Amino acid sequence: MSKCNRDVESPLTFTYKEVDGIRILLDVYLPPDEVTVDQQFTRQVTRPAVVYFHGGGLTVGNRRSWFPTWLKSRLSARGIIFISADYRLTPPGTVYNILTDVKDAIAFVAGDLNVQLDQELANLDSGSHFRIDPTSIGVAGTSAGGYCAYLCAIYAVPKPKVVLSLYGMGGDLLTDQYLAPKTQPFFRGRELLDPAQFSEYMHPFDSLKSTSDSPLVYHPQSYHIPGYPANPRMLISRLYLQLGVSLDYITGQHEPSLSATLRKAIHTEDPFDEALISDHKIIFPQFNVTSDWPPTYLIHGTSDTAVLPRESRNLHSLLLKAGVEVVLEELPGREHSFDYQPGAELENEGSLNDIVQFLIRHLT
Repeated sequence: MSKCNRDVESPLTFTYKEVDGIRILLDVYLPPDEVTVDQQFTRQVTRPAVVYFHGGGLTVGNRRSWFPTWLKSRLSARGIIFISADYRLTPPGTVYNILTDVKDAIAFVAGDLNVQLDQELANLDSGSHFRIDPTSIGVAGTSAGGYCAYLCAIYAVPKPKVVLSLYGMGGDLLTDQYLAPKTQPFFRGRELLDPAQFSEYMHPFDSLKSTSDSPLVYHPQSYHIPGYPANPRMLISRLYLQLGVSLDYITGQHEPSLSATLRKAIHTEDPFDEALISDHKIIFPQFNVTSDWPPTYLIHGTSDTAVLPRESRNLHSLLLKAGVEVVLEELPGREHSFDYQPGAELENEGSLNDIVQFLIRHLT
């Protein structure tokens, strides 16, 4: 078989599980062999890895959506292996499915992936020297991917060494952002949506198939709203927030509606009755913080209208009380997905470098 040189900018793609008739994939970005970690390596060597989970409100996206090039490039330059993983989307999936997927992703990275890397690279002219150190795996996520990272912090085996969350959801799910119906624009001033246009994604589902790959698609400039999302999944997480039913879709409890029950409970003067979520407590990160939660870096824009800053503030407070090393950096005036805005890498260079230093300190 002819051999070819490895393009370090192109990932190696692997199936980490098959379920619901679909293959769930992850991409592995190995550092260039010439990268200097401590010395020039001429033999196989294990290196830390960071597993990244994409955003998209849990309803849309894939491992190449909203890809954090700034994070991948900085980690690769330091000899850290970067991995981006898919997971099943809601609906028809729930966070219970996502929990299973992210746990399986970490187990695969720590277990079978090195063997599959050996097999994949055998046909390359000069296969990478780098393999994954299963004792040094971190997790990262943006927005909904932050929720995935929190689930890994609680349940993944092996437990991640470090957690990075950028404007992550899941730090406080008991808020009006998730539970209150909206009658005015609430997300970046954008229009309210008509539920009738999204009937396929509203409970009960007739024929909605499981998926872990729903790419970002936009209408052309000739459309009456140029650049408007053409994939309806790009809008449904906003629709669920608008209707105040997000937790029904997160948990799968529609009848009776969990959201309707909690909507009343969070506005009483009495302490919140955790019995109301007893059936779903395991997927609420805020109720599963313990002292063995990994060191965590939280970063959030103060003007975020999609995932409110109070989520990261709440998780930060809980982690401090548990004695966990945690950093919360708030960026004044920044909106959701601030790191994908034009010029963001230069504008936020200090913060991005601090994040990478935090990750490396706990991984090496």
